Amino acid sequence: MRKQWLAILVALVLLSGIPVMAQEAVVEGQGTGMRGAIVVEMTFDGSRIASMAVKEHQETYGIGYGLAETPIEVLPAEIVESQSLAVDMVSGATITCASIIRAATEAIKAAGLDPADYEATIPASAAADRTLEADVVVAGAGAAGLSAGIEALSNGASVIVLEKQGITGGATARCGGKFLAAGTSWQQAQGYEDDPELMFEYLKEVGGDKLDDDKVRDFCEHSVETLTWIEEMGVKMQDVEAIHSSLTPWRVHNVVGAGGMTDGHGGQFTVPLTQRFETLGGQIVYQATADAIVTDESGKACGLTALMADGSRVTVKANAVILATGGYAQNRALLDFPAVQGYHTSVPTGNVGDGLTMAEAVGASVYVPDYTQVVYVSFTCGVGINEEAGLIVNDQGVRCANEYTYQYHVSDSVARTGSSAAYYIADANDPNPTVQYGMTLDSTPRADSVEALAESIGMQPEALAATVARYNELCEHGEDKDFGKPTDKMIALAGPTFYAIKMSPCVTVTYGGLNINRDAQVLTDGGAPIDGLYAAGEVAFTGLFGTEYPCCGMAVGSAVYFGRVAGAQAATAE
Repeated sequence: MRKQWLAILVALVLLSGIPVMAQEAVVEGQGTGMRGAIVVEMTFDGSRIASMAVKEHQETYGIGYGLAETPIEVLPAEIVESQSLAVDMVSGATITCASIIRAATEAIKAAGLDPADYEATIPASAAADRTLEADVVVAGAGAAGLSAGIEALSNGASVIVLEKQGITGGATARCGGKFLAAGTSWQQAQGYEDDPELMFEYLKEVGGDKLDDDKVRDFCEHSVETLTWIEEMGVKMQDVEAIHSSLTPWRVHNVVGAGGMTDGHGGQFTVPLTQRFETLGGQIVYQATADAIVTDESGKACGLTALMADGSRVTVKANAVILATGGYAQNRALLDFPAVQGYHTSVPTGNVGDGLTMAEAVGASVYVPDYTQVVYVSFTCGVGINEEAGLIVNDQGVRCANEYTYQYHVSDSVARTGSSAAYYIADANDPNPTVQYGMTLDSTPRADSVEALAESIGMQPEALAATVARYNELCEHGEDKDFGKPTDKMIALAGPTFYAIKMSPCVTVTYGGLNINRDAQVLTDGGAPIDGLYAAGEVAFTGLFGTEYPCCGMAVGSAVYFGRVAGAQAATAE
């Protein structure tokens, strides 16, 4: 379809009367993408665009580049073929697309041409509805959906994946590239003794009675096998790191190039998984928003319908359906509770809970808790995502946790007080570089007394003053009797200037969703499996998390594990 309209567009351009230059020109143009400058080189034969290529960029692997469908690979060729800048954006990577077009616009100007002459468009042609057939249909091409598809293909099934965006990856492609596992060769190589039971005990300690012990234990016991599997799929790992420097053993596994609190490395999972899925013969239908589960007279799931970006509809008939549509962090109506008011999220805009809506319509149990994964972070200096360990208070001026522990534990403690923000209270003695940088910013509130600082941020002066006094008392005695922070991290606040670095809520993972059993079958409110319907990944996180996100790599690791379970089970459905 894309090639058809490009051919028509070329014809229109040839009729548009673009002035012809006599000489050949090779020029460059620059735009600003997700992570820095994008530089393109364009060659003009007269006024005709003879060639175009991206010469320099720092875009995210698996989103901006790395696949046949990503913008770096797609847009230059389409601009050349159409002789127009009015090409379709790749949904899910529109910032990169817009930057490439801006860079091309600058290159056209540098060639002495008018960008307005390269804006030919054609009306969208009506697209016909269609029906496809496969043994298994999957909604969503993130870590869970791709793993499910690969496993189903490996078990002899034919598979079609319906992907809402113009690229694969979903929220996984935006993550930090981490995978949770215990008892691996990577741990052994770095001198860490670990096993699945220890990992289960840690997750249970964090999640408490909100966990489905059987499902969590299955994930833990198969974590080495799952990590080995993704490496066999082409994912390259580099090392293992700590959940937090205060927690051992180290069991967070990094893809090559990842490490620490970062993002944008998830493409190193999703690109190899996409390539393996396609190599095995799987089909991906892009820009297809699945919106209904097809059932037969007995209630068995036997297909999906989807709305295409061009307005047409596609129906996929299948023996089994797998939902892997991700979470609902972009659905603010579902995340409407005090601790995350005004939250920031970087997940795809399409993560609104489609899978929950579809499954509920056929009788599935849906659980949306009044808590989620949240981390409070400063958008100006980054305080909150490293291991800063000074005094952190909620929006009422109350200290809530040992600040020297995993940032999600600190944030969860703040969130459970109903606070929609946290504040890092500091003075010049704070040893953390991010805090020192934050104190240099004009936007950071400061005052010559704690009471005046509280007033400047809308906090009760008496409350913050009492908290600081108590904190200094604990520092003086050398023991944190309130929360157990290590003595060497207890540094009193002496002034003379006091600072308040605001930390706002960020959400990247949602909890709850569909409830599945150990075979990844979607369950009704009564606990019965819905015939032919499976789910994996963030759409089905019920029972895998408590109120607190336990460690990086849990979301991707469990998505891959239950995705494989779903794919293997769905392949045998009749």
